[in-house]
Amino acid sequence: MMPLTMTKAGETVTIRKITGKDETRQHLAELGFVMGERVTVVSKMGGNLICAVKDSRVALSQSMAMRVLVN
Repeated sequence: MMPLTMTKAGETVTIRKITGKDETRQHLAELGFVMGERVTVVSKMGGNLICAVKDSRVALSQSMAMRVLVN
């Protein structure tokens, strides 16, 4: 497993684990970041990511993306 920040733009990965406090995990779940979900990194700018998840695009800060573990 690796953090979402390690993926390349255009790469599609599967979420394996969400780390952090309960409210952080809840916030990510509300955005569509749940275990087993497929995520595509659309672009990376200055460490921040634009991700396609569940038919929508979501911007994630580097600190939030570090909490999403994928493979």
